[in-house]
Order: sequence, then structure tokens, then C-alpha cells
Amino acid sequence: MTEIIPDEKRVISVVVVNEASVLARIAGLFAGRGYNIESLTVAPIPESKYSRITIATSGSKRVIEQIIKQLYKLIPVLKVIEHAQQVEKEMALVKFPVGESIADIAALCAAYNGKIVNVGQGVIITMVADEPQRINYFLEAVKIFNPKEIVRSGVVAMER
Repeated sequence: MTEIIPDEKRVISVVVVNEASVLARIAGLFAGRGYNIESLTVAPIPESKYSRITIATSGSKRVIEQIIKQLYKLIPVLKVIEHAQQVEKEMALVKFPVGESIADIAALCAAYNGKIVNVGQGVIITMVADEPQRINYFLEAVKIFNPKEIVRSGVVAMER
């Protein structure tokens, strides 16, 4: 009987030369092999000709190893950093109706490294930045305040 090993979520950071079509080639690598990208964040590295691409994906240990090997084969890839060597953060913006308790919303946000960032006509907008699992907990907790809209960033990560 074969033991089924569950897929695990992994975050991979890739440092690449900042040039046209690099992102398309990386996305094509995932698509061509049937691997799913759960989130994707890209930004230039300040004062350099490089960018950091942070990819959240899931798969068995073998699949993750295969993804990393394939990433290294792409010409503009300089470095691939795996999940265990990184600090990960994610951000979420949440819009609430103004009728909800601002003090209670602010207190909940503070518990998740967040705050109220805008109060407009009829809405309160909050921002939280924390580890991805804690963002999940926050989004579950705020349901009692009837959020009107939720926007999540992708994961960003930096090696220790």
C-alpha cells in the first residue's frame, strides 16, 4: 500500500535579472508542468538591475525540488531561496461599513499588526500585515463586522 503524502505549501523566492519576459517564462514553467501558483509577488530590488519574484505554491517534496531545479535552468535566474530560510509576510486591506464599531475594529487590527488607514463616507478601510496564517485568522475574526470587501497581497519573503 502506497502512503499518500499531502502537498505542503511552500514559498520560493527567485532573484532574476529585471528584463522583459522573465515573469512570463517563470509562469510558463509552472503552467507547462501543471503546477499551481497560489500567489505571486514581483518587485524590483532597489538600486540594482534585479527583481525578486516570490511564489507561493504547494506540492510534494519531490514536486518542489523539481520546480527549483527547473527555475535554475532559466537563464535570467540568479538565485532561488526556499521557504524554510525566509521570513514571510502578507498584507490585507479590508473595507467595513461605517456603522460598525471603529474602536473594536481598531483593537482587532492592532492584534494583527494593523490599523485603520482610511475613514471615508460610509466606509472604514483597515490594513494588516502579518504572517500568511495569521492573516487567515484575522480575516476569519473580522467576519463579525460584516466586511464589504477584502483584498490580499501575495506573500513577500526575505531570507534570514
